Amino acid sequence: MYSGIQSELSGKLAAIKAEGLYKDERVIATPQSAAITVEGGSEVLNFCANNYLGLADSPLLKSAAAKALEDWGYGLASVRFICGTQSPHKLLEKKAAEFLGMEDAILFSSCFDANGAVFEPLLDEDCAIITDSLNHASIIDGVRLCKAKRWVFKHADMRDIEEVDPDTDRTAKGLERCLKESFGARIRMIATDGVFSMDGDIARLPEICDLAEKYDALVMVDDSHATGFMGKRGRGTWEHCGVGGRVDIITTTFGKALGGASGGVIASKAEVVEYLRQKARPYLFSNSLAPSIVGGTLAALELLKSSTELKDRLESNAALFRKLMVVAGFDLRPGVHPICPVMLYDEKLAHDMADALLAEGIYVVGFSFPVVPKGKARIRVQLSAAHSPEQIERAVRAFEKVGRKLGVLGR
Repeated sequence: MYSGIQSELSGKLAAIKAEGLYKDERVIATPQSAAITVEGGSEVLNFCANNYLGLADSPLLKSAAAKALEDWGYGLASVRFICGTQSPHKLLEKKAAEFLGMEDAILFSSCFDANGAVFEPLLDEDCAIITDSLNHASIIDGVRLCKAKRWVFKHADMRDIEEVDPDTDRTAKGLERCLKESFGARIRMIATDGVFSMDGDIARLPEICDLAEKYDALVMVDDSHATGFMGKRGRGTWEHCGVGGRVDIITTTFGKALGGASGGVIASKAEVVEYLRQKARPYLFSNSLAPSIVGGTLAALELLKSSTELKDRLESNAALFRKLMVVAGFDLRPGVHPICPVMLYDEKLAHDMADALLAEGIYVVGFSFPVVPKGKARIRVQLSAAHSPEQIERAVRAFEKVGRKLGVLGR
């Protein structure tokens, strides 16, 4: 049997490579940091990690994780409700809820699991989910597990409209139209990313909350690319947008700004969290979060509560990169987020440019379909608080050199 599928898969892989859509995995031989060594190569500057606050190799977090490992063991070998809950798990849930401005929180092995857990227990077939068209794959997959009726609204479009989307040639609706059409559903939930990971744009949360209140809907936000550095105190997009108390459910990760390891959380009202403990399958049937991850994440939250230094440095670094790249003539998606997409529009060009930049000592990755829509290929640059201004200037010079060579600049 396998010989048949082997031939089929080989053909599909060859086609992916021919289209310039193949995703290589480069192996790094050092801890995650602003400067890393690629296996078999030399040191390069890393501009494509989610290490927003530079904490992935933090001595403070490593020490806290090591102490938790020593005190509490390597793992729990169990799920939470049997014998897999330790006091640090309860403490992290308490601290995460406080940081996110919620009453309670529940831990998961990843935010992907959190998003896989949040919809199905709360929403039945007589309910409705209304979701942004550019939401993360984990939200999409979580919605698929749920029996609720589904509406998809055109990205960031709040209007009461239905029209043909010129980007897809498909009929697209605005959020208010979806809310009107879903009238009569027992529970309606609007689901959105707080920050959209491919573009770095921020959800229009004030308008979303206004519409949710007008039409009696819940608001769920995945804040994975915001927790720790968006907002005055780094609490996320809800703080950045001034909608504290108006978002009902927040999901987020510990695997990006909060140290870059793993783990996720759902934070919400006490009754929501209590019900998810009883019904959420990724919680009930997955091993507890490792004690070392819990210890490191607790240290990260304490660090961010004590100072905004890292958040402030990240904002400065993102502003510097954006300014220099625009002056150089590159097409960047506008915004303030440290996700800075350099738009190239051609799939092969994006991958060729990423390879050429690696040769110049700059580690970035080309993004193409199906990660982004066809014709929207890009290099997604991600800034970190660990980057120095000199490293950012070096990266821009490399972009200019490669851009001229490949005809991106001076067209």
